Amino acid sequence: MAEELYEKERGGFGRTMLWVGLVALLLLGGFFWYKYMFVFGEGVKSGYLNYAVKKGTIFKTYEGKLIQEGFGQSKANGNLTSYEFEFSVDNDEIFRQLETNSGKHFDLHYKEYNGVLPWRGNTKYVVDKVVNMK
Repeated sequence: MAEELYEKERGGFGRTMLWVGLVALLLLGGFFWYKYMFVFGEGVKSGYLNYAVKKGTIFKTYEGKLIQEGFGQSKANGNLTSYEFEFSVDNDEIFRQLETNSGKHFDLHYKEYNGVLPWRGNTKYVVDKVVNMK
């Protein structure tokens, strides 16, 4: 009788731990998806392409910087600053187009993620399309 009761309790503990593990795995997966895969925002930025480079130690990624027209005021010291948009590119063809046309005016469509993955780029802004080039 005592052995049967012990086996029932042990089986219940095992089932409980299995459910706790599954819920924890589901929560961890949901967090990973929200942080790194969920597109938080998307839009178009316009400006002159300052540079497009391939860099990285382990993961070679494509990075770029767009200088937007106009000036803003820095909140820290009140000086005028230019608008800069740093971005990553995950498509070879888009990078080649940017690389060969540095200094030209671009309208770039981008996606904004909540987190940075090292193989996707160094920024949370990922350019996925060139809308216009002048």
